[in-house]
Amino acid sequence: MPYYDFLCHDCRRKVTLFFKTYAAYDAATPTCPDCGGTNLSRWIRRVTVARSEDSRLAALDDDSALADLENADPVTLGRFMRHMGEELGEDLGDEFDEVVSRLEHGESPEEIEASMPDLAGDVGGGDDPGGDVTPDL
Repeated sequence: MPYYDFLCHDCRRKVTLFFKTYAAYDAATPTCPDCGGTNLSRWIRRVTVARSEDSRLAALDDDSALADLENADPVTLGRFMRHMGEELGEDLGDEFDEVVSRLEHGESPEEIEASMPDLAGDVGGGDDPGGDVTPDL
């Protein structure tokens, strides 16, 4: 059943109208149910495009985007990280969400790291309980 969204230019409301068939929509003059006006225009909602995992990961493979982050402010870094998280399509956990949110609010990475000492966890698997992951050379 075709539902169509419109913006009424008379009362400035968004309205949804139902038509029994596509032919009925083609023949109709849409009328606002709130004010009775006929000065409506179609309002197209945001659409979601289904993408494969390969397509999402390919979008992250562009190294030129990383070059822009070398001297980026925290807000830009946070936006980039949020975009990467969305492209992965997976829940990256509460710590990731907290770090991104704090970056987007302008907090520096150094401040975040200082307040979250266990952030990296045991990344290096080394013997240092302090979390230093500097490899032995």
